[in-house]
Amino acid sequence: MQKNNAFTKILALSGTIFAWVPIVAPLLFGGLVLVRAGILRVDYLMPAEFFPVALLGGGLLIWAALRARLYRRLICWSVAAAVLLLIASQVLAVVTGLASGAAEPTGAAWALVVACLILFILALITTAIGGILLVRNLFKSIRQPAEIINS
Repeated sequence: MQKNNAFTKILALSGTIFAWVPIVAPLLFGGLVLVRAGILRVDYLMPAEFFPVALLGGGLLIWAALRARLYRRLICWSVAAAVLLLIASQVLAVVTGLASGAAEPTGAAWALVVACLILFILALITTAIGGILLVRNLFKSIRQPAEIINS
């Protein structure tokens, strides 16, 4: 039995908003700098800095998806991938010396850390899109044909 009550809808809506914050914030701040200074600067590390917000949103979305029995695999796997990819990028940065500044940000190690960050951001986007799909499905009104209503 699906639980599409108001609590599930609130969980899904708030989780989706929190999931989009780490993705939208760098673009918003980059746009503000572009308008003020005329220079496009987007902080590609900001989604990782906003990870607690993304984790909160992902947790709320997992809870809502489990309650509604909708998009469970998409949301759970994308949140798990985001967590693992962020941990992988941090571990690689520490092990290679990129985090401490002992190594120059060049070469294969740098490319691997940046690739993990890019995949992390893609996993966050997937989670946020899963949240939109969940919210859309939960708020979808059930329309019946006119024959059924009139009979």
